[in-house]
Amino acid sequence: MNAIDTNVLIYFIDELEPAKQRTAISLLQSLGSAEESTVLPWQVGAEFLCCLRRWENAGRINRDDTLRHLSQLEAVFTFVFPSQSVLSASLDLSARYSLSHWDSMLLAACIQAGVDTLYSEDLAGGTKYDSVTVENPFA
Repeated sequence: MNAIDTNVLIYFIDELEPAKQRTAISLLQSLGSAEESTVLPWQVGAEFLCCLRRWENAGRINRDDTLRHLSQLEAVFTFVFPSQSVLSASLDLSARYSLSHWDSMLLAACIQAGVDTLYSEDLAGGTKYDSVTVENPFA
């Protein structure tokens, strides 16, 4: 199973980053039509919505755009919700791998959901964190 980090979703819609946008579009189209399932951890959905709301406040997009982008994600990918045990698991991951709070939370949620590959620009591409391998599609 695959998962996508927030940065991939942002680049998917960010016209100010045309090269990364092309890569993100290609990746999401590929994952959306693949046999292997791709999920969105709840944290990613929340971070994506936070970014969209910042763009709204800056006048870069409007609420209809935000709703449209969110609906597109919900139509293609399944959101997965972590359990309470993700909190302690994230502490363990952050200690063992010297990860930031949010990166360790995301990896703990991915491990719990059974994700094998996390597509992200934020973590070291090719690195395996317990059962999750991070792939940087923009490298």
